[in-house]
Amino acid sequence: MKIIESPEEMQRCSRSVRRAGKRLGFVPTMGALHAGHLSLVKTARGQSDCVAASIFVNPLQFGPNEDFGEYPRTFERDRQLLEAEKVDVLFAPRVETMYPAGAVTSVEVCELGERLDGRSRPGHFKGVTTVVAKLFNIVQPDLAFFGQKDAAQVAIIRRMVRDLDMDVQIVVCPIVREADGLAMSSRNAYLDPQQRKQALALYRALTRIHFLADKGERNVQSLIEAGKQIIVEEPGAKLDYLEIVNPDSLEPVSDLSHGALVAVAAWVGTTRLIDNLLLG
Repeated sequence: MKIIESPEEMQRCSRSVRRAGKRLGFVPTMGALHAGHLSLVKTARGQSDCVAASIFVNPLQFGPNEDFGEYPRTFERDRQLLEAEKVDVLFAPRVETMYPAGAVTSVEVCELGERLDGRSRPGHFKGVTTVVAKLFNIVQPDLAFFGQKDAAQVAIIRRMVRDLDMDVQIVVCPIVREADGLAMSSRNAYLDPQQRKQALALYRALTRIHFLADKGERNVQSLIEAGKQIIVEEPGAKLDYLEIVNPDSLEPVSDLSHGALVAVAAWVGTTRLIDNLLLG
């Protein structure tokens, strides 16, 4: 596996892959890899001739009181995991390389970027779209692989790609869960054993809504309240939001006949977790 730090070298590498007529798949990450990330890599390997991954903890998507400084950084372990999955290229730039002095340009998907996590974390999605746009320009992939766990992020990146005519196909892969249902996340490492159990309230809330919808409940507000009640009954969890929205626009829906995204975010201790599921 080749490790590249320079954007210019990564661009040269990507051009050589494309000139050879090979299909380049890309998995962007912030490191602290788990089985969810590796599932993206496996899918990329199955659909691409060459696979590139990135590790970059992006400061622009962290708010002033968030965990940028504490976010787990496990580069050597991550490198070994990616190498074992036969990733061809690892792009691991430094912050000062990605955001050189004097850089003032950003990319923002208006309106969508202010919904769900964007409402709770102002500026978060602007940081996400800016770095993803930069990564797409540097890596120049044919395919880019993202996890369904970050459903709002997926919707926003898809809109950015469409609106800016980016020549990349977005591939969304299913959420990977622990045996008890907890969605895999790098931030799960922050949870102590008691909090780890309390975190299951998010998954219980989603499965409750899914169960009721399967039984024929079509009143969206009733479904939301049923899910919220699960979070309220867990003393270790504090709800941020629980919404049922259109998976593309992230706007609230009143009709489930065309499908919907159920998205939840909650604090467990000092750790903010997200999860979601699709109805229909």
